[in-house]
Amino acid sequence: MVTIANRKKQLGNSPNISVVFSTTLALFVIGLFGLLMLHANQLASLVRENIEIQIFLDRNITENEQIKIQKTLATKDYVLLKNGQPRVSFISKEEAAQKFIKETGEDFIQLLGENPLRDAFVIIIRPEFYETEKLEEIKADIESLGGVFEVAYIESLIDSVNDNLAKISLVLMGFATLLVIVVIILINNTIRLALFSQRFLIRSMQLVGATSGFIRKPFLARFTFQGILSGILASVLLFLLLQYANRVITDLADLQEPEKMYMLFGFLIFLGGFLGLVSAYRSIKKYLKMSLDELF
Repeated sequence: MVTIANRKKQLGNSPNISVVFSTTLALFVIGLFGLLMLHANQLASLVRENIEIQIFLDRNITENEQIKIQKTLATKDYVLLKNGQPRVSFISKEEAAQKFIKETGEDFIQLLGENPLRDAFVIIIRPEFYETEKLEEIKADIESLGGVFEVAYIESLIDSVNDNLAKISLVLMGFATLLVIVVIILINNTIRLALFSQRFLIRSMQLVGATSGFIRKPFLARFTFQGILSGILASVLLFLLLQYANRVITDLADLQEPEKMYMLFGFLIFLGGFLGLVSAYRSIKKYLKMSLDELF
């Protein structure tokens, strides 16, 4: 006669390889889409960092006034910091003229007899301030400074970038939501099918007096472990794919933030274990409540 202890050892002996494979594949797809979103967000930030706001100064401004304006701009909360330094740069009218002549091949100074350009500061603002209303507030704030002649930026370009990024974000979020739902259903069904072959064993344990907690415990432990293992395998596959992509695609590594990628890998491991636990609990609860006729 088989004892309860021997029955317990058999509990949870289900198609382990198929469960781990299916769960790993599902988590890999989620992770791949997550990497796509991380790269898209970083690319959007880089695009915005290349949009400049130009601050033209009065012609008779003194060097001390220039320094004062630069220090004031550096303290503004809307100016982007890179490596702890504010993105504020000074371009003299001589530098601007040489750049224009180099790009166009036309020496307008000789034609006009003077340099009509102005000294200017160029700033890069933080991504959260790239909205039409906030840009107008920034423009008004800077133009109120003494020695500032005009603040200019390509409004149509910024509006176009914001609109396109908003549309892309909406599409990505929609796909992400749909993908998560599909993956949850897939993992849940995979575990349910794995437990289907164990339904008679569960009923046998009930008939010999085993409690629900006694029956449920090995299943929950096994499928939680399999979910965590699947998350680890999916993360390893994604990491290897990233290493290959970095060698093949030039400058792709510049779009990657290691901290966020490791957070994504951790999320996949957590999600695998959580879905394994929840799916196993729901399926076992269902089989524990079934009558003998419903098991066939």
